[in-house]
Amino acid sequence: MPKTMIKEQAYKLIEKMPDNATWEDFIHQIYVRETVEKGLEDSKAGRTKDVNEIRAKYRLPK
Repeated sequence: MPKTMIKEQAYKLIEKMPDNATWEDFIHQIYVRETVEKGLEDSKAGRTKDVNEIRAKYRLPK
């Protein structure tokens, strides 16, 4: 993604945040967005695993 688009998106993110938002709030929003974007990229590229496989690996109940 071009840097100018990232800047524009950062400005939009800031505008949506409440006036009393902290740096930690802003950093958290960036982290969440980045994580979701990476997850979507992985999904589109077929780099996913079946939920039952993950549950079995970690012995999580269904």
